[in-house]
Amino acid sequence: MQLKTTLLATSILAGLAPMAHADDDVVRVGLVYTLSGPAAVLGEHSRDGFLLAMENLGNKLGGKEVEITVIDDEQKPDIAVSRARELVESDQVDFVVGPVFSNILNAIVGPVTEGGAFLVSTNAGTSNLAGVECNPDLFVTSYQNDQMHEVSGKYAQDQGFQNVFLLAPNYQAGKDAMEGFKHSYTNGLAGEILVPLGQLDFSAELAQIAAMQPDAIYAFMPGGMGVNLVKQFNQAGMTGIPFMSAFTVDETTLPAQQDAALGLSGGSNWAPDLDTPQSKEFVSQFVAKYDRVPATYAMQAYDAAYLIDSAVAAVEGNLSDRDALRDAMAKADFTSLRGDFAFGPNHFPVQDFYLTKVVQREDGAYATSIDQTIFTAYSDNYVGDCAM
Repeated sequence: MQLKTTLLATSILAGLAPMAHADDDVVRVGLVYTLSGPAAVLGEHSRDGFLLAMENLGNKLGGKEVEITVIDDEQKPDIAVSRARELVESDQVDFVVGPVFSNILNAIVGPVTEGGAFLVSTNAGTSNLAGVECNPDLFVTSYQNDQMHEVSGKYAQDQGFQNVFLLAPNYQAGKDAMEGFKHSYTNGLAGEILVPLGQLDFSAELAQIAAMQPDAIYAFMPGGMGVNLVKQFNQAGMTGIPFMSAFTVDETTLPAQQDAALGLSGGSNWAPDLDTPQSKEFVSQFVAKYDRVPATYAMQAYDAAYLIDSAVAAVEGNLSDRDALRDAMAKADFTSLRGDFAFGPNHFPVQDFYLTKVVQREDGAYATSIDQTIFTAYSDNYVGDCAM
């Protein structure tokens, strides 16, 4: 289902028909997120983070009125391509923002940028698009996929683990997760398994892992996959094995995992207790508006709105000057919720990364908390392959 929401000044109007892109009076943005199925919560955090930023920007970008179209990619690349094409060809959007999943990003990057829009990925960051297939009209406000996993790899290496078991879904981000972990962890592996994307029963894999008695487990299991894995990990009595992850225990999964996730670690570029004034205000506003603690997905989408706002303001609203607009985007002249932020020459972020631990907040909610800084002003490993 397609939901169209138009933001004009401070009002929000739903269901308006597409407007012909005859002038630059309005900035048109399409949000492409997974908003149905088991992974919907990831897209909901992303959408809500972007819309909260718009609220704080007075529902304008660079001082111009805004039309936002929100679509559900249903976590299906073919549907995502069809709806992304509609955004650029029929709705004539200037910017497409999203998606959550890497297979969706790889599917839509061509149709979006070749159709004349800029694509701002607020979560997916595949290795190919950071390197040899980098695209001048793609900007990523999240990370390169490997990086979040390199955090735990570096931590495992520093802890002296010798025998780690790796577990991830069988798609591009899952493969990037394993490569990222192994980039900063060079000791031994007990084994590695790629499971089907969307798998919810891990009893066979956990039995195999328990039999191998590894020093630690590293898992990348987003959304409902992570909820089930952590619960089944506890039920199997395996909590004596150190559990490291990314996107497996975060603010999208913790409301369901609760005590089962307490103390488990993860790698991230942000956590809700990051000590910057902008981040503290964002978390407070998000909790008040949506009655849940924001995940990294929300933060990265919030930053995307401010990135676009800064670029549109820099070109004084002249969206037809794509070269100037692209240059303004590359400067990233906005205050990121995560603090220091810049783009590398491949339009992927240079930023800090942290080891996080799951805690219970004073208000009773479960959240990730920064435990230690692992990388500072860190660029991805593929930027040298980008010929932009």
